[in-house]
Amino acid sequence: MNASSLTRRRWLATAASGATCSLWPGLRSLHAAPGTTGETEHFFYRMPGADEPYIDSQRDEKAFAFKAGEILLSEDCGMTWPHRAAFPEADNITFSVILKNGNVLFATLNRLFLSTDNLKTHREVIVQNADGSDYRPHTPVNPDLPGWYFHSLDGEHCFEVDGREMLVWGNYCNVLGGQVPVNVYYSTDNGETVKLAYSFGQNPKFQQKGAPEGAPLLGDASNPVIARHVHNVTYNPGENVFYACTGDIDRGDGKECHWLRGSYDAKADAWDWKVIISVDSNSRHKCGGINFIDGKCHWIADANGPAIANRYDRGIFACDPADITDKSKHTMLFNPQFESANMLVEDGVFVATHCAPASDYACGIIWSPDMGKTWAQYDLSEFGPRSGCRIHRKNRDGWFRMDLRKGWIERAEVLFLKPKV
Repeated sequence: MNASSLTRRRWLATAASGATCSLWPGLRSLHAAPGTTGETEHFFYRMPGADEPYIDSQRDEKAFAFKAGEILLSEDCGMTWPHRAAFPEADNITFSVILKNGNVLFATLNRLFLSTDNLKTHREVIVQNADGSDYRPHTPVNPDLPGWYFHSLDGEHCFEVDGREMLVWGNYCNVLGGQVPVNVYYSTDNGETVKLAYSFGQNPKFQQKGAPEGAPLLGDASNPVIARHVHNVTYNPGENVFYACTGDIDRGDGKECHWLRGSYDAKADAWDWKVIISVDSNSRHKCGGINFIDGKCHWIADANGPAIANRYDRGIFACDPADITDKSKHTMLFNPQFESANMLVEDGVFVATHCAPASDYACGIIWSPDMGKTWAQYDLSEFGPRSGCRIHRKNRDGWFRMDLRKGWIERAEVLFLKPKV
């Protein structure tokens, strides 16, 4: 098995229902086969049936899901759903996380909610500014387009920091649903309080169309650093700092693609963020899927046009954190040839996904079972053009979970992958 060039495509499927499932308003899944199961050389895969809830997040034995008009919580990896509650905006859920103490924090387009009692009750959480004042969503010009304030592209947001859990994530926005500010959020008390960790500046290209004259612009007027959205936020325990990377391109108002390094002072409840590099779109630093393993930083490049000498600066890279900005000290572990911003590493297994509109694969999965020594790529083409994102760590039964998005970002289905032993 060649460590650097192994590429395989598989078109495996079993008998499946032909039903389609309505997920977001106006969206129907045209290609998926709900109830499909299959396997590759390296993993099993399955997609829940069309009549099952949409499993939005998981942790250990718990899973949070929704279906028409209700939210659900499982304590046996989605086998049963003993905890249910009415929630009329269920179809608009864009984010959820299960905290270590069992709290469930979840969001619609522009509102955040917390349940502390297995969904018996839930309350709205108002984000706070650094000074403790309320941070309120803007009033949209079009009420149907309030934007994605809390939606994330990555799936893991909980980190052990100095003996306690911190929740930190950024919003992947300004693609569908309306224009919004670009932020990083955090909580140190199991979702009871959520605050702004960082706010990007006012990007002229992502402001509301038709806003009345004199309406405030979206974003932090005091910050010259602009972005379209956040790709990934993660924690490096070796340095006791957080890293964030953003997209997308220079549209004439400044670069939108940055790596930021942030330290948190728990006593002062304060952040110190610094931009460590800003790049154009054809760069390995336009990326996502940042993972810190044994002191090394690993990430996957989302580099796209314009090409330089007909080449794109793509691949899966690793380096010491101190060398993130020095390309000469990077090691390329594998080049999938196509752009991607999603990767998770757990127990030595790398799982990453292709961006379907930019790939020759319909539903591409990138896989290494042995910490990057060998690699394979699979096309689960029976699901149609799909991009995997929001990858969650394995549940108690050993299954990774990810969203499958129609094309690039419209929600379609959920996919589970289980490594073969």
